[in-house]
Amino acid sequence: MILTVTPNPSLDRTYDIPGLERGNVLRATGERVDPGGKGVNVSRAVAAAGHRTVAVLPLGGAPGALVAELLAGQGIETAPVPIAGVTRSNIALAESDGTLTKINAPGPELTPDESQALLSAVGAQSRTADWIACCGSLPRGLTPFWYAELVTRAHESGARVALDTSGPSLTAALSARPDVVKPNAAELAEAVGRPLATVGDAVKAAEELRMLGAGTVLASLGADGQLLVSDAGTFYGAASVAAVRSDVGAGDASLAGFLAAGGDGEGALTAAVAHGAAAVQLPGSVMPTPSDLDPAAVLVTADVPLDRALTQQGSPR
Repeated sequence: MILTVTPNPSLDRTYDIPGLERGNVLRATGERVDPGGKGVNVSRAVAAAGHRTVAVLPLGGAPGALVAELLAGQGIETAPVPIAGVTRSNIALAESDGTLTKINAPGPELTPDESQALLSAVGAQSRTADWIACCGSLPRGLTPFWYAELVTRAHESGARVALDTSGPSLTAALSARPDVVKPNAAELAEAVGRPLATVGDAVKAAEELRMLGAGTVLASLGADGQLLVSDAGTFYGAASVAAVRSDVGAGDASLAGFLAAGGDGEGALTAAVAHGAAAVQLPGSVMPTPSDLDPAAVLVTADVPLDRALTQQGSPR
């Protein structure tokens, strides 16, 4: 079972539009409403793959109630923590050429009691978890050290933790030694404080995160593939994609595939790349099912292309 923790979930509305024209009235050609947040997306991808998952998340107001209803409709168990604030609503505008514009709301501010209730809910649900995936930004009211405390508590209970966050909350959590961290190129550059121009630069940055406490680094490099850096060595994975429809949740799908495949080794990297490649070919934040996956199209190798330039070069924010 994969337990997910999403401290700042959302209700995501995606509108399909021919093109974005500022100042004009736009008429959508399609609309989707999905439960959102990185951990929520991981649960959705795990469930779509046929595995059990439980989503721990703070929920409040009408948007929070709808998030819970949508998750239940997808067969996902939830452990909601009631909050006084209102769950945020995000908007994405998907143009016909694949361009995506996202507007993410800041979300509610959690009280100290709500922060502790969220940690307690994770502890109560972690007893049967194979992995705990802690994902996304921290809402107002939680300090950057909140994830570090969660990782420490999880390890005390014997659980393995995968962390997908960025900025101060990532660097603060490294000393708690998360088992897996999953940055993208920009987040990796931010963590080490310098730009990354090549795959080799990304490998060096991943090794630095491991020196700071990360057990394994699964780095998403967008169109340039993924890196896995662990005690077992460094591996590179990539897959060709016919057409990108939406990259929303693709990294979350990758993490779900990685953890569902055991969270270690070349086989898990293959699953991560296959899930990510399938996700970008689906609309909105739709998560891939087994029929969408094409593991045979994935190349995983220990011969890492260190000199390959990154299409989207990582730069510290």
